Amino acid sequence: MAEKTVLRCQHVATMAEGAPPYGLIEDAAIVLSGDRIDWVGSWQDPLAQQAGPVIDYRDRLITPGLIDPHTHVVFGGNRAVEFEMRLNGASYADIAGAGGGILSTVAATRAASQQELLDTALPRVDALIAEAVTCIEIKSGYGLEPEAELRMLRVARQIPQLRPVRVVTSFLGAHAVPPEYTGRADAYIDTVCIPTLRAAHAEGLVDAVDGFCEGIAFDTAQVARVFDAARDLGLPVKLHAEQLSNLGGARLAASYGALSADHVEYVDAAGVAAMAEAGTTAVLLPGAFYTLRETQAPPIDLFRKAGVSMALATDCNPGSSPLTSLLLTMNMGCTLFGMTPAEALAGVTRNAARALGLTDAGTIAPGQRADLAVWDVSHPAELAYRIGFNPLHARIFGGEA
Repeated sequence: MAEKTVLRCQHVATMAEGAPPYGLIEDAAIVLSGDRIDWVGSWQDPLAQQAGPVIDYRDRLITPGLIDPHTHVVFGGNRAVEFEMRLNGASYADIAGAGGGILSTVAATRAASQQELLDTALPRVDALIAEAVTCIEIKSGYGLEPEAELRMLRVARQIPQLRPVRVVTSFLGAHAVPPEYTGRADAYIDTVCIPTLRAAHAEGLVDAVDGFCEGIAFDTAQVARVFDAARDLGLPVKLHAEQLSNLGGARLAASYGALSADHVEYVDAAGVAAMAEAGTTAVLLPGAFYTLRETQAPPIDLFRKAGVSMALATDCNPGSSPLTSLLLTMNMGCTLFGMTPAEALAGVTRNAARALGLTDAGTIAPGQRADLAVWDVSHPAELAYRIGFNPLHARIFGGEA
């Protein structure tokens, strides 16, 4: 039996479902047993004081470890020049139409070795870890040919061997049409994307399957073929949907019982209703909204009224969201989208776990993984309120600081 350790602090935000905002417990204790949470409650309970040695975090706040449920941290090159282009008036669609955007990253990623991709991804992962992120979703999607896609996913699988972080992978072969298949998107889906998905799954590299349903990428029929292949393999799906227009991607995702529909700035009431019925989480990406200087925000009030869970993610990628701060993402969710601080914290804990299909993370409760964050703040709202400040005191991963 694992030795038990007691964490004592002034405030614990359990983020429990259905609890008052934050699920706050004052003068609190958490009992850890190995890499799991054994108990949480009042320090005054004799069970807490007698369970084992105590680490006293005094007047600090403990939350679940943060979860970033949508990233593209494995890629080659960078796109700082495109940042200048956008500021000189070019749109995201203009850049993509001229062969830039995703395709410029595809060329750099194809040219990079597995070690080079790993070496450039680790600093991005380290930046997230430094802000108490304990779980990161990582997508492929910049290879768009079999070996490069597999190489990206192999790098993602390597990262937990080198850093104290959990990684959930998503196959995103349906991210863009590669240049050699220009005008032949259907052929790319059938002869490259789906066979590569099957190969990646056979190698144990895929936890979920993603796609990009947009005018500059793939239509609903093309994405549906990828999702059919995912379903045949027993893999859950998710979708970049309704970022720049409404093609019915959110409804498509919901029809497959998707874990999440991501971006969703242009989702309509029918799409929201379908997501609610399917239990599909809305993963909101304010970093891309900010970087692209978009003006249509996701329909937060519709999500609230329909009971759609809302998660937040950095969308860390080289083109539309070169962001590696989940704390800043929380602030953006509040200031740009009108989320409350409690919704923002739920968005990077409980609802982020839901968006990844994880049942053992995102809350502080018996049986959950002992992935925790200890903060030098007196109220959880401070995590979304402050800008450019990291109040992390300690990060606990699998029961170890």
